[in-house]
Amino acid sequence: MADVNDKRDQQPLAHVRQLPDGTWVEHWLIEHSHAVARLAGIFASDFNSVGWASLSGLWHDFGKYREKFQSYIKTKSGYDPEAHIEGTSGRVDHSTAGAIHAVETLGLHGRILAYLIAGHHAGLPDWNSQEEGPSALFNRLEAGKNAGYLQEALAGGPPQDMLARPRPIDLPPQGTSMALWVRMLFSCLVDADFLDTEKFMDEGRSALRADYPDLRELLARFDAHMEDVTSKVAPSKDTPVNRIRADVLHQCRKKVALPSGLFSLTVPTGGGKTLSSMAFALNHAVHHAKRRVIYVIPYTSILEQTAEIFRGIFGDENVIEHHSNLDPDKEDSRSRLATENWDAPIIVTTNVQFFESLFAAKTSRCRKLHNIVNSVVVLDEAQLLPPEFLTPILHTMRDLTHGYGVSLVLSTATQPAFSPRSKFAGLADVRELMDDPDALYVGLERVQTQLPEADRARQSWEQIADKLLQHDSVLCIVNSRNDCRELHKLMPEGTIHLSALMCGEHRSRIIADIKQRLKDGIPTRVVSTQLVEAGVDMDFSVVYRAMAGLDAVAQAAGRCNREGMLPEKGLVVVFEPPKDAAPGLLSKAQQSGREIMRLTEGDPLTRERFEAYFRHYYASLNNLDKAEIVGLLDMHNRGGALHGEFNFRTAANRFRLIDEEGQTAVVVRYGDSPALIAALQAGGNMEPHQRRGILRRLQRYTVNIRERECKKLMASGDVREISPDVFVQASDGLYHPDIGLVVDGVLDAAGLVS
Repeated sequence: MADVNDKRDQQPLAHVRQLPDGTWVEHWLIEHSHAVARLAGIFASDFNSVGWASLSGLWHDFGKYREKFQSYIKTKSGYDPEAHIEGTSGRVDHSTAGAIHAVETLGLHGRILAYLIAGHHAGLPDWNSQEEGPSALFNRLEAGKNAGYLQEALAGGPPQDMLARPRPIDLPPQGTSMALWVRMLFSCLVDADFLDTEKFMDEGRSALRADYPDLRELLARFDAHMEDVTSKVAPSKDTPVNRIRADVLHQCRKKVALPSGLFSLTVPTGGGKTLSSMAFALNHAVHHAKRRVIYVIPYTSILEQTAEIFRGIFGDENVIEHHSNLDPDKEDSRSRLATENWDAPIIVTTNVQFFESLFAAKTSRCRKLHNIVNSVVVLDEAQLLPPEFLTPILHTMRDLTHGYGVSLVLSTATQPAFSPRSKFAGLADVRELMDDPDALYVGLERVQTQLPEADRARQSWEQIADKLLQHDSVLCIVNSRNDCRELHKLMPEGTIHLSALMCGEHRSRIIADIKQRLKDGIPTRVVSTQLVEAGVDMDFSVVYRAMAGLDAVAQAAGRCNREGMLPEKGLVVVFEPPKDAAPGLLSKAQQSGREIMRLTEGDPLTRERFEAYFRHYYASLNNLDKAEIVGLLDMHNRGGALHGEFNFRTAANRFRLIDEEGQTAVVVRYGDSPALIAALQAGGNMEPHQRRGILRRLQRYTVNIRERECKKLMASGDVREISPDVFVQASDGLYHPDIGLVVDGVLDAAGLVS
């Protein structure tokens, strides 16, 4: 290899690295630009936008032709220490010049590329907003023009065939949001840029992104698993419930040839939706040559259970579990890489991760979007989509199915009222996968639901506790963490408590223990918040539920006589708690549920009741787009889209399905967390990736509490901040092995809150 002195003035660099033997390896800018253009174009071919994606790749690093940048990279890396010139001591802007060139070359259409190029490191910007200030795209373009960024880049000698390019003729999919199209193009660009850079800078890491098996192979594994399960079913397991589950599976397999688009899978709780929906998704994907299956789940407690099932069928290496509380022991280098861009065949993720990514601005979160294209997405427990963001979510779901080859399945026992109606665009052309859902509800009727008396007399927690004591095994679900703790305090020793004041690792262990106790026939009483309702596989003969939305009552009923093995129907008792839920969505749902149940004669959990309930509930809400996302992104293409004026950054900041404002995560002492906390505190010279690894492991040991509660605990010395924004339990008595974090009282001698 030639000496650096012979090469450093040959052509501009994109990146440079030094081998262990001191040899320098160059990543020439022209090579990098063409490689990113080619890869981005391949990614965008699935939605017919090769031209725009390729051109963004070609121009994305145009600013690296500036002499200041070339001097910066050579000096910073040590490649040519003598290259330093005035003004290169800090980072050098290398993205604005390409954005300016796009606008000056293509006019108004160039703004499309300007968003992509200007944001390929910092994230998609707003066009012009007070929140963004100087970082807004309009201001960046103006400042860059005044500073002469483009002229400096042109002086660096970019090839002429790179400069003169006609405007691409590709257009956004007809009738879809231009803002989503821009985000999809952005995803193609940033993933291509990351991958080509990674290939040069870290060949070992790049090599881990090995090919995954074809979906046909995974379908064969699934079919073999289902055949094996069926062959092992004992005659005693040939129950009406299992026969219905087999029929649900059969119907899902029959419908795989239906054209791509929107589907619903309406099956009562316990009807086998998880495996049946996967059967449809895999077969449908293979039939229509789709690339992957993405399984979206509302809660991590359900997600972990579902991912474990899928890993047992398809193998650990083919199922990527992506959520904030992921257990690092389940990860390897390859799976961590796959969470960056979702290039694995089967993704299991949360509502938060999926939808916040679709509205994100950061490169790290947008990078995966192009891999949602041409996939099958199963929305498990679809009724739990956040109502205050329902309008932009449904709008995006329509766009994904109409313009990006996505088949989307709304899977739930309690289908929300998404059909179009006055002042509600909803979802049209949703096809039900079951031939006769009403027959399934009749066939899977396993409980008797007892509603409160007509006078709706409230009951005290003492009265509820007395009624629970009449049953050896019983599950009682209440509406808040405080209610859960108050009722649990009145119950005898041995009663199990479950709430979000217990960390994720603690909850997982307790849920596993409950399942084993029930399997072994051990009397088990549980007081829980609603975290056990959706998808947690428990089977009690008696379930009590505090008054709530009708969907929550139905989900609670799904924990009762789940296998239909009782000689009589299971008992679900709905009661009026001492006080209503706190004002907000839960209170609105409670009021709507109470109203529908008041008007009900007979079984309140029939399918038609859910349509009436959701209509009533959505109508009671002030706004289904509380953050005004539709307007920020001009999702109706009413004017701003024609001028390329979008507020991507502001929309991303506002689109938060879990409002963490005013909340603080506290790391509690449970399981392995004390050792991890000690390692974090001792690692003064720890590498950043090591620190991130420990913090990621600690996520399973966190409890979210109100900011004011955290400040109070810090003042008393029970919690301390060991590094910026890392709060840990400091006193031994703060976390109880049965009830979790104590934030509103002290533990008495018996270990109860007083």
